[in-house]
Amino acid sequence: MDQARGSRQDAQSLPGCYRHPDRETGIRCTRCERPICPECMVNASVGFQCPDCARESGASAAAARPRTVAGGTVAADPRLATKVLIGVNLALFLVQQILGDRFSERFELLGQAYVPLLHSVEGIAQGQWYRLLTAMFLHGSYIHILFNMLSLWWIGGPLEAALGRARYLALYFVSGLAGSALSYLIAAPNQPSLGASGAIFGLFGATAVLMRRLNYDMRPVIALLVINLLFTFGPGMNIAWQAHIGGLVAGVAIGYAMVHAPRRHRALVQYGSCAVALAVIVGVTLLRTFQLT
Repeated sequence: MDQARGSRQDAQSLPGCYRHPDRETGIRCTRCERPICPECMVNASVGFQCPDCARESGASAAAARPRTVAGGTVAADPRLATKVLIGVNLALFLVQQILGDRFSERFELLGQAYVPLLHSVEGIAQGQWYRLLTAMFLHGSYIHILFNMLSLWWIGGPLEAALGRARYLALYFVSGLAGSALSYLIAAPNQPSLGASGAIFGLFGATAVLMRRLNYDMRPVIALLVINLLFTFGPGMNIAWQAHIGGLVAGVAIGYAMVHAPRRHRALVQYGSCAVALAVIVGVTLLRTFQLT
């Protein structure tokens, strides 16, 4: 049934935002019924209004300021956080190339193992919890970082514009940490892994939730997600599937909270969901550490 409705919508095509005609949208102003994109949505007592109607209705300057669909502030550069994340990943990859394996093995995700280059037993179980985070910014090859950064730009940029910078960063880091935590829990303790894939899969999950919320055609993002999952579980791919699944699950859960939170308690629900996810991550990490020690 859902697919049939989507097919009719595709045949008719969605209208473009009245201020940004190149952006298709399924949301309309509750007063004038003009189509509005996430950047032009202004919170109203019922639904969303366009900026023009919000000003005419006598709303305060703060209330009339356009907000993202998740209630975030519309930034002058809606992709700034994505650009910074890509820049940090590229900078650290350059450091990896300069300093070599000794640097990577000090910061990659590792449960517990003897590392010959460091001449000691290393890993999260040894109290090196920072590896859950640092592994998100390291990559194993040029192809690895190329595909991850292209995915981050294609998926992360539009999602950042839709959620707002703070919510987007919270989603990114919690999804990445969830992927790291699941890898630590399930993978062999001596199996190292690294990469931004857990966080990027979280963005995939949140994008699917957002597109469903805005009544967009979900087939492109679902097809892209399926392709990535096929690569994840493909034979001989040597991919840490645990990070992908952990990030995806966290991304869907947090993304749902981001775009479906009731307006009155929006921030509480949104950041509260991130706090709950972080609590689960800490619990999983403590459990695995207890098992290994």
